[in-house]
Amino acid sequence: MAHFAVVAPALYSHFNTLTVLARELVVRGHRVTFVHRPDAAAYVKDERIGFHAVGLDTHPAGSLPAMLARVANPGSPLGLRRVILDMAASTTMLCRELPAALRRLQVDFIVADQMEAAGGLVAEGIGMPFVSVACALPVNREPGIPLPVMPFMYEDSERAFKMVEGSTMVYDWMMRPHERAISAAAQQLGLRPRAKLHECLSPLAQVGQIVPGFDFPRRALPPHFHHVGPLHSGAAVSAQSPAELAAMLPPASSTRPFVYASLGTLVSQRFGLFKRIAHACARQDAQLLVAHCGGLDDSQVRALERIGDTRVHAFVPQLAVLARADAVISHAGANTVMEAIATRTPILALPIAFDHPGAAARVEYAGVGLRASPRLATVADLARKLRRLLDEPGFRQRMEPLAEQIRQAGGAPRAADVIEAALGLAPESRRLASHG
Repeated sequence: MAHFAVVAPALYSHFNTLTVLARELVVRGHRVTFVHRPDAAAYVKDERIGFHAVGLDTHPAGSLPAMLARVANPGSPLGLRRVILDMAASTTMLCRELPAALRRLQVDFIVADQMEAAGGLVAEGIGMPFVSVACALPVNREPGIPLPVMPFMYEDSERAFKMVEGSTMVYDWMMRPHERAISAAAQQLGLRPRAKLHECLSPLAQVGQIVPGFDFPRRALPPHFHHVGPLHSGAAVSAQSPAELAAMLPPASSTRPFVYASLGTLVSQRFGLFKRIAHACARQDAQLLVAHCGGLDDSQVRALERIGDTRVHAFVPQLAVLARADAVISHAGANTVMEAIATRTPILALPIAFDHPGAAARVEYAGVGLRASPRLATVADLARKLRRLLDEPGFRQRMEPLAEQIRQAGGAPRAADVIEAALGLAPESRRLASHG
């Protein structure tokens, strides 16, 4: 039995995704402990999985909500800079605190989220083997491939390559506070110079939640990068009984489409956007189920439910709902997009922040959905695009090969196989990984 520490951003979606992988490792006899600021303990809801708090002096209990509010609504260039400074402070804290914490916990290996450089930096600094997991779009860079935060599609042309190069320079300029944190930590840990997330990835194994058919054409991913598909796929069991699920969903109809809308866990406080979505669905005589993930208050929920045929819940069993839906309207978060593809549910992507623009661009590039501006799209715009998703069979047809890739990718069990093989923990897993 090995003891794994999980190091990830203090964001619910990342902890939730990595918890699925942690459960798989626990089932195989390993021990797993998440390590982060005290408030992140609330994200670990499985008693079989441990949590160890660090950074109590700089990131005390009660400080996380303010950081999440800044992430969800940066509001201005100054607000965005504050978010980047928060990222830098988190990386600095973890790089300072992790070495001693890992020794106290007697950790053997690290599972490092690609979006938190500290996992890879500290592992390399103390000589501890580690694997990297891309919960969102991979941060691995290569010429001509737009960064995950960029909204434009891949194009094999000199003009497009220059656009990628220019946008990457702008992004790197904006991220300088975070780069300085990575650079300082690398120096303090005695590592070769580095400053960017993609320079902090595992040389042993990298696991990604997407499948090759969804990404832009990659030519330079390392041989130890493994596309395992959504970790949740096939692992998430609905907590609702069939009767409870049926009560949550609208009645089945042969004439009226059913649309599911969610903006994820971090940016779901957008009542105005949900209103436009509800009005667009009403124009198409569509039944709508909204999952607001705690982002709306009771009065806002009641106001939405008065628009057309709209049902509103804080949380729903997403895979089960997507399996019934005729279309999904989403922020283009990686989990929702991949689960929509797995259930062959055409996507209207409304990218808001982070890697949402890159995922939305890939949705359109793969032909499995459409995208619109969450700020500028009118009710008429949303209704028109939704009508296309409902009427044109090509979207579902193009999802078929990608859904098959997801089915064969393996999800969390496959990821655990890869991890065990890379770390020499199971001969059988090594054999499975080598034939993947």
